[in-house]
Amino acid sequence: MKILGIDTSCDETAAAVVANGKEVLSNIVASQIEVHQEYGGVVPELASRKHIEAINYIVHKALAAADVTFKDLEAIAVTNRPGLIGALLVGVAAAKSLAYCHNLPLLGINHIEGHIYANYMVHDDLTFPHVCLTVSGGHTLLVEVHEGWRYKVLGSTQDDAAGEVYDKVAKYLGLGFPGGKIIDDLAQKGNPSAIDFPRPMRNSGDYQFSFSGIKTSVRYFVEKARRAGIRIENGQVNGKNTDSDTVTVEDIAASFQAAVVDVLTYKSVAAAKSTGAKTITLTGGVAANSALRATLKTAAAEIGAEVYYPPMNLCTDNGAMIAGIAYQKYQQGLRDELSLNATPNGAIEEKK
Repeated sequence: MKILGIDTSCDETAAAVVANGKEVLSNIVASQIEVHQEYGGVVPELASRKHIEAINYIVHKALAAADVTFKDLEAIAVTNRPGLIGALLVGVAAAKSLAYCHNLPLLGINHIEGHIYANYMVHDDLTFPHVCLTVSGGHTLLVEVHEGWRYKVLGSTQDDAAGEVYDKVAKYLGLGFPGGKIIDDLAQKGNPSAIDFPRPMRNSGDYQFSFSGIKTSVRYFVEKARRAGIRIENGQVNGKNTDSDTVTVEDIAASFQAAVVDVLTYKSVAAAKSTGAKTITLTGGVAANSALRATLKTAAAEIGAEVYYPPMNLCTDNGAMIAGIAYQKYQQGLRDELSLNATPNGAIEEKK
């Protein structure tokens, strides 16, 4: 059973063809990074326009790469929540038009569920229930995932998503966009203990997150250092600042990342302990972060838990994860009418 999956939730135009929920026949993504780099973040209006320009080409490229036509498809799935409303509308309009023209069932998919499902597409030994940490530029939440793709949300961010904070810190430091990989690469050259940035809500006793305080602390640190005449520069010698009047960007990046990773890891492992889960899955764009992968694996091993994460092409936004979870929804009887609409918000539906 082959499903075409479309995702235009943010700044990547994506389409993929997946067979039986797991076999990725094609996975095409058009990035808009160059468009948004000069602004240091995604500009919603520009993202929408670029989706309009790319959507038909990307869909047909996905079909060609999979060596299928619309006659070979059983359904069309599209992200209709959550995300940038203008961007979502482009994908939803395209999917509805294609479903109507080719007389195919239509399925509206929650983008977060797609991320949660990504690990299942590549890890055949993934068991239920497990705890999933979904962390990206738009989302940070812990979910208990049960068989049949039933969910219990354990906690989520109360302000900025972790990936969003990476982008904002990178922009403030003049490092470029997107900030995640830039900071991760710099952090590997810095000292994570150089600056003691706060860990908001780490010991709050629940599974809620808050990252805006870490972002603000980085800004205050930099402003205070500059007022004191301390230079903020790139470059280290033997892991130490080049002189006593210099703070390196590498140390700031490493210390910032250490704070974020510490909170994410601590709460994920605590959730696994309290629920009795022996598996933690990591997904979303920030799942590509090297420090988070390594730290979470080490901490999980201490309680006898395994950590799974998808390959890089399934961490970031893509159509394959949308087609994958759509297969499960199709089997459960989900169908949407052509009146399907997009919505910028959309918590995953909790079912026991």
